[in-house]
Amino acid sequence: MPIALITGASSGIGQATAHLFAEKGIDLIVCGRRQERLYELKNTLGKKVRILPLAFDVRDKKAVLEQISQIPTEWQSIDYLINNAGNAHGLASFADADLEDWDMMLDTNVKGLLYVSKAVLPMMLARKKGHIVNLGSIAGKEVYPNGSVYCASKFSVDALSTAMRMDLLGNGIKVSAIHPGMVETEFSIVRFKGDEARAKSVYQGVEPLRGADIADIIWYIISAPAHVNIADLVVFPSAQASATQVKRN
Repeated sequence: MPIALITGASSGIGQATAHLFAEKGIDLIVCGRRQERLYELKNTLGKKVRILPLAFDVRDKKAVLEQISQIPTEWQSIDYLINNAGNAHGLASFADADLEDWDMMLDTNVKGLLYVSKAVLPMMLARKKGHIVNLGSIAGKEVYPNGSVYCASKFSVDALSTAMRMDLLGNGIKVSAIHPGMVETEFSIVRFKGDEARAKSVYQGVEPLRGADIADIIWYIISAPAHVNIADLVVFPSAQASATQVKRN
């Protein structure tokens, strides 16, 4: 069976992707900060496929490199790396933004992706086979007010995806990036620091994308024929036309 490593698997897009991959018969290395949720996934999906939970924060370089390097031999033939872990913290002007929020976003969205990719890549290079899917955002294509550093972090994901694709050309490894618009997950609750009312208002009058929608797209990308690489994909709910243009009922 093929093996996928998914970061941010404890909720949202990552969790939805784990469920879909299990239905498709893909063994799963599920990674996240919340160990109890990873073991819930194992209990739920373990009847369908093998599940290896790895609890770490992608910001923690030492933990990432140690845990992935210690994956048992039978798990090292990783076919798919889904770099899904990411977050937004705060929505404030550049002048008023919190430095800790900036660190959180850059350390998670950029450095975390780098650490995990660097740890997994030798296993793919050894086999001359693999597919890396990076989760970006429309914020990595268009800057919007009060989102300066979040947008910068996602522009980095866009640039890194292109550069990785170039550097890995000829090694049998595909690199794809997905840039969603509005997806209703825990994203806004985290951004607004637990203010559920404010988070809910983001999606009022709109039918947003769901985690399962993005999981379907990830599956579509990785199941394309060997000679096809869907390199860069932007997806919106039908009520959205750009980072800032949304039609609300």
